[in-house]
Amino acid sequence: MRWISFAFFNVWRNGRRSLFTILVAAVAVAAILTTSGFALFTYQSLAEKAARDEGNFIITHQQFLKEEEDTPLQYGLEDTETLIEQLSSDEDIKSVLPRINFNGLVSNGEKSSIFIGLGVEPDEFMVKGPFLTMLEGKALSNFGNEDEAEVVLGKELARNLKVQVGDYITLMSTTTDGALNAFDFTVRGIYTTGVPDLDKRQLYVKLSDAQSLLYTEKVSSLSVYLFDINKTEQKVSDYQKRDQSLQFTPWWERAFYYQSVKDLYNRIFGLLGGIMVLLVFFSISNTMAMTVTERTREIGTVSAMGSYQWEIIRNFVLESSIIGFIGASLGIIASAFIAWGLVYVGLEMPPPPGSNKGYPLTITFSWEIAGIVLFTMVLVCVLAALKAAHKGSSKSITEALSHV
Repeated sequence: MRWISFAFFNVWRNGRRSLFTILVAAVAVAAILTTSGFALFTYQSLAEKAARDEGNFIITHQQFLKEEEDTPLQYGLEDTETLIEQLSSDEDIKSVLPRINFNGLVSNGEKSSIFIGLGVEPDEFMVKGPFLTMLEGKALSNFGNEDEAEVVLGKELARNLKVQVGDYITLMSTTTDGALNAFDFTVRGIYTTGVPDLDKRQLYVKLSDAQSLLYTEKVSSLSVYLFDINKTEQKVSDYQKRDQSLQFTPWWERAFYYQSVKDLYNRIFGLLGGIMVLLVFFSISNTMAMTVTERTREIGTVSAMGSYQWEIIRNFVLESSIIGFIGASLGIIASAFIAWGLVYVGLEMPPPPGSNKGYPLTITFSWEIAGIVLFTMVLVCVLAALKAAHKGSSKSITEALSHV
C-alpha cells in the first residue's frame, strides 16, 4: 500500500498531463462500452425476434430443409397430436404450434397476385406477442365465425388487391394430390410486418382452413416455444437424441439476418475497439516517456542509494496502472449513465435495410464486458509503462545524474 500511495502522489506531480491521459482513457472506454452495448442490444433483440417468429426450435421431416418439395407437404408431418402432447408435458416448453407453409394465387375477382401463405393456430398470435402491427380489423381468433374462412393480409398485398376488412377474396393453391383447389375467404384484418417485401406477399389463415385448401391432414412443421431462450441448445440436443427420425432445428440456424448483422457488427465494432486501445496505448506511452525523461536525475539518485532497476520500473508501472484504472472507471461510469439516459430520452434509430419501421436506440450495459475492458486498459497501460521505464532505468548512474 505504501508504494501504491507513492505512485498515486507521483501521478499528480504533473496533474494536467495526467488528467489529459485519464480523459483519453475514459473517452476510449466509454466509446468501446457504448458501441459494444449497442451491438449487444441488437444481438439480443434479433435473437428474440428470430426465436419469436419461428420458435426456439422447429421440428420437421428430415428432408424438409434439405430438399425442395415436388408437391405441397411432400415432407410434411403426420399424426402430430401425440408428439405435441409429449412436448407440452415438458415444464420448460411454453407452447407447441403447428404451421403450414403454402403459396398460390389470391384474387379479388378482377385482379390476381402471388401470395406466400401461413396456416397457423390462432393461439400463435397470443403466444408470440406483438409480432404484427394490425392496421385494420383484427388478428385471427378462435372466437371468430367458425362457418366462415378468414384471412389477414399484408398491407401492400391488400392495397394491390384493393380490398378492405370485410371484403371477400379467393385463394387458389395446389393440393397435395397435385390438383388445383380454391376457397373464398373473408378479410378479417390488415397488418404490417415492417418489411415491405413481406407485406407485398404474405397472408395468414387458420391451420384448419389451410388444410382444407390443400386437402391434407399434414403440417409443415411444429414450432416449439420455450420460457428461457438460453435452454434452446440443450433442448434441441436432448430431443434429437430421443428421435432420430425427425429434424430439430434451433432458431439460429434459420436466422440468416441475425447472423449477417452479427458478423458485420463484430467486424465494425471490433475494429473501432482496436483503434481505441491503440489510442490509449500511444497516449499513455507519450505520457510515461515524458515522465521518465523529466525524472531521469531522480532515477539516478535512487539508483545510487541502492534501488534495483526492477523497483524503479515497478514504480512507473504502478503510476501507469493508476492512470489506466481511473480512466477506465470513469469511462465505465459514463457509459452506464449513457445507457440509463437513453432509456428515458427515447431516441429512435432509422429503419434498417429492408424495413420501413425504426426501433428505439438502446444500449445494454454489461458488467462482464466492462470488466474485460477495464483489465485490457490497465494491461495496455502497464505495457506502455514497461517500455518507457525500462529505457529510462537502463542508463548508468553517472549518465542519469548528469542528465539535463
